[in-house]
Amino acid sequence: MKLLKKCLVGFALLVVAAALLLWFLPARWMLPWIEPQLRGMQLQQVSGSIWNGRAGAVVSVDKKSLGQLHWQLSRRSLFGHAQMQWQFSGPDLSFSAALARLSADQTDVRNLSLSATSAALGQQLTTPWGQPRGELQLSIPHALLWAGWPMQMDAQATWHHAVMHTAHGDVALGDVHATAQARGGMISAQLHDGGDGPLQIGGELQLSPLGWRLDVTLRPRQTDPMLRRWLATLAAPAADGNTHIQHHGGLASSAPTPTH
Repeated sequence: MKLLKKCLVGFALLVVAAALLLWFLPARWMLPWIEPQLRGMQLQQVSGSIWNGRAGAVVSVDKKSLGQLHWQLSRRSLFGHAQMQWQFSGPDLSFSAALARLSADQTDVRNLSLSATSAALGQQLTTPWGQPRGELQLSIPHALLWAGWPMQMDAQATWHHAVMHTAHGDVALGDVHATAQARGGMISAQLHDGGDGPLQIGGELQLSPLGWRLDVTLRPRQTDPMLRRWLATLAAPAADGNTHIQHHGGLASSAPTPTH
């Protein structure tokens, strides 16, 4: 009987010690499990705990320091209520957001803010019409994701000092703005310019898991020959000088455009 009692006490002490270790687990102890998921990037100068930690340097595959990362993970995650906050700060990319895992497929996103220059993504931004350059700012006060896709969302985005870099030179577009909403998995984004830039922009982009549709009208405000030549590569200009672009793709691309 005494032996059983000692075993139970020892087991209880072991459980308490394991709980305390997990409660104050140093962040650096988790690196062997985290870094294989980072696709070659490394976390350096790691401090704090797994619940409230910091990486003084996030290093890319080519050994370039991208910035600093700070995170907060709720201890309620131990009981299945995953809540976390991320804040990344670097010269070309800044990002912050609060995420709560509601279920295996459902994630609630709050106060997402992103600021990125074209240097942050490098050559990955290359398109058939040139390489976009400038600075992107994105704000999402709230989004509800299902398997990563926005089912409910409100967002605003601005492409500051937009430029398309082509083989013949840089084409300045001005500032491009987008206001987007997602309802029931259908994303609708209204596109427009800043009002005084070289290019007048008006139109809409619709996205769903089954397809997409772009309907936008472009009109140069200036007699910039490079801008006009670039617009001609998108579509033939109409008699009134407007360039009307309509593209669609995906399984649902032939569906009629909803009326408002």
